[in-house]
Amino acid sequence: MGSVYKIVEIIGTSEKSWEDAARVAVETASKSIKELRIAEVNKLDIKVEKDGRLTFRAKLDISFKYKK
Repeated sequence: MGSVYKIVEIIGTSEKSWEDAARVAVETASKSIKELRIAEVNKLDIKVEKDGRLTFRAKLDISFKYKK
């Protein structure tokens, strides 16, 4: 029998790095999404705050399996 998966876009942020932003996104999503399968990074960008601080952002597509 085949499986069905749902794909959702999420964005993680970090003041450290893009890798940390992606990790934060996946760790946070996995707390409420069961059977998370794949996380694919689609876009990386940096938000420059008014005070000059940088916020790294990682946009990801995550997929998870639908349960019957």
